[in-house]
Amino acid sequence: MDQSLPPRLSAHLESAVHRVRLAARLAAAHTVDSLGLAALANHHGVAQRDALLEAQYELNRKQAAFSEGFEEALDTDVARQTGTLKATPHPFGRTCPTPEQLVSSWDKLALVDDHEVEIHLFADRFARDTSHACEWEIRELDAYMGSLLHLNGSQRDRNPLRAEVVGQAMVRGIERVSERPELRKLLCSEIGRSLALAMRQTYTDIVTDLREQGIKPLGLTVRQTPTRGPVSVHGPLPTDHDTLQPAPAMSATAQLASLRGTGPGGRSAFAASRHSAFAASLQDTVSYDAGLGQVDADMMALIHQLVGTDSGAAADGADMAGSAADGRVGSAHASATAAGTASGAHPLPNLILAHREALRLASSAPLDHLVIDLVGHLFDQILSDDKVPPQLARQLARLQLPVLRAALGDKRFFTSRRHPVRHFVNRIASLGSAIDDPNSAEGQALLARVAVLVHEVVNGDFEQIALYEHQLDALERFVTEQAQARVQALGQPDRVLARKEDELRVQAQYARELDDALRDLPLPDYLRAFISQVWSRVIAQAALSGQGGDVLAQHLRETGQELAMSVQPKGSPALRQAFVRRLPQLMKDLNQGLDSIHCPEGLRRDFFAKLLPAHADSLKGQPLSTLECNLLSRQLEGALAAPLPQAANLAPTRPSGTAPLPEGLLEQHLFTPAEAHAVGLVDERAVDWNGKLDIDLRAEPELTAMDIGFAGLPTPEAMDPTRGAALADHVQIGFAYRMHLDGIWRKVRLTHVSAGRSFFIFSHGTGQRRMLSMTHRMLKRMCEAGRMSAFENGYLLERATARARRQLA
Repeated sequence: MDQSLPPRLSAHLESAVHRVRLAARLAAAHTVDSLGLAALANHHGVAQRDALLEAQYELNRKQAAFSEGFEEALDTDVARQTGTLKATPHPFGRTCPTPEQLVSSWDKLALVDDHEVEIHLFADRFARDTSHACEWEIRELDAYMGSLLHLNGSQRDRNPLRAEVVGQAMVRGIERVSERPELRKLLCSEIGRSLALAMRQTYTDIVTDLREQGIKPLGLTVRQTPTRGPVSVHGPLPTDHDTLQPAPAMSATAQLASLRGTGPGGRSAFAASRHSAFAASLQDTVSYDAGLGQVDADMMALIHQLVGTDSGAAADGADMAGSAADGRVGSAHASATAAGTASGAHPLPNLILAHREALRLASSAPLDHLVIDLVGHLFDQILSDDKVPPQLARQLARLQLPVLRAALGDKRFFTSRRHPVRHFVNRIASLGSAIDDPNSAEGQALLARVAVLVHEVVNGDFEQIALYEHQLDALERFVTEQAQARVQALGQPDRVLARKEDELRVQAQYARELDDALRDLPLPDYLRAFISQVWSRVIAQAALSGQGGDVLAQHLRETGQELAMSVQPKGSPALRQAFVRRLPQLMKDLNQGLDSIHCPEGLRRDFFAKLLPAHADSLKGQPLSTLECNLLSRQLEGALAAPLPQAANLAPTRPSGTAPLPEGLLEQHLFTPAEAHAVGLVDERAVDWNGKLDIDLRAEPELTAMDIGFAGLPTPEAMDPTRGAALADHVQIGFAYRMHLDGIWRKVRLTHVSAGRSFFIFSHGTGQRRMLSMTHRMLKRMCEAGRMSAFENGYLLERATARARRQLA
């Protein structure tokens, strides 16, 4: 294959590869510093210190060579895996094997030379470290890459930027730095450590880029796993001849003892069931490794047995809710009522604390005992949380044992707020807290859907993390559809906001393009900023206004050109006389244009305070030559004549990614009074920002990471903000918030967010029939001023953890 030209990748993938290249360069630079510090702090002998210093010297001298080798190997491997390159010669003449050729079975290692095996081992070690540090980021990137490269669910491990590929590129880059094996080994360790730390943010940035470019992640699917024999997770432990069937009155402790052969007849019962597939799986496996970490087989047997004690009425009620959701029952109200009462008239008991001794007996690990007690106390708090409707609390109670299984096998459950099991529980609770009347049609529909999803978890393979991801995805789709229906009932204000957001994006992009075009022209800084940031919006608004807009926009472009030329020196009397004659009309055109965008008086006054002295100076200075004057005029004309970008060609961007408006210019000025009234737009000029706020008596103190930490467990991640400016970037559809407007605190629910997160719609009042729309700027200002906060002072599991921690203390 002709290697004279680099392989061509898609623009999206090329941007992602560029971020990885940059991370490698930064990691190499960081390693140079860390090697020097390690040498200074070394107390293990002169030889080791010399090795560190020599590695630092070589890497510092050959950073460019490392980067070149890394980028060549990465580009080649990515191109090969995406199908744009079939064979890759090694830069030093060796044949670079594909990942499939780098076999792991020791009887085949002789087919690959020792050097390639060493590369594979170093890359594997780096991949393990990186995957451990970036598991959730890689999982999310896999979904986006699967969509970008049109992979199916079974090919998600073909992510061309996965840690193994980056690791092999790193080793290839280190080959360019040194030929000595001991230095290569040291550099692999040190650069690998720095690069593994950098890849978490790199993967996050790549996912953000792909999301903002409109790429949708590959749909989540439930991973199918082999059945462990004819076992029902809701029935008694199965057996061929009922020898394992416990007596109806037998306690969970006695059942476990029987399984272990320590109870009456237990040993013979266990021996007699050896032909049972389930019993065979218990005997042949020491632990389960099923996506949520490892749990002892005895513990899993007991958890499955206890899940079966979740009464058949609950399952029947969830089945009815599922039928209603599929259209097989007359109404959502009937199905939700069945689901709500399925567990009886009272919330389900705390199964974990009720069977605490049996669960502790199933495991001898002290940390498991701590987890059992902690999860039991958490559900005590969950079932009594006053923000969760009782109907939803009963559904959450059915998740006790699946949650315990997740917590026992995966300690990240306590630390990561993005853990699918934790996220699933919190999301259900937050959606329920936002509904004022659970008996309303909307509340009943949510309850019916939650009942179906919980039923599928409890009756499904809840040891697989993919099941929770699938349920979360289904719940998000339901919430989105429900919110969309609510917006439609409010008069479709989302269409107006989408159109206004497109206008904002066009104005921002045009301002950036005009700023680039004027950057090298001999204009005063204040004038260049005014034309690109303010006058560009005057032109764009005129062009987007509809009939006659093109003619007006052309006149405004000519006014901008005349404004820029008006400050140039005028040497001849004829030029000065022409300027004086045109000046009144120029000032009139400028004021009319600024009026059209409601330019605030302060901004206008500051600009004219600089412009008028510049006009006076232009009558005295050394004039431009005719050639220079004509050239400048032509350049200005070309810059201002550039057509406006088309909204359809612009990728959706977040507010932080758009050009900021000049101080005082507000997004509200895009709306006519009729449009503002139709969408319920909140005008920040109508808010008394200096007024004193009433204390919100219902608000609770904000929780911190210290409130949810436990000795013996990993330190939890920082919590999502519930108040302050940062809250504006964390609001979620379907969640409830407290908002201070018109002198009172209101409970509102976020109903709609525009594609670029520039506009937000909140609903409130009886039946959520009134709406409030606001811009991102207004939302952020409300949060900064303390006029808006989350309805919950923390997610459900965080609140429960904080209360359990205080209780246990």
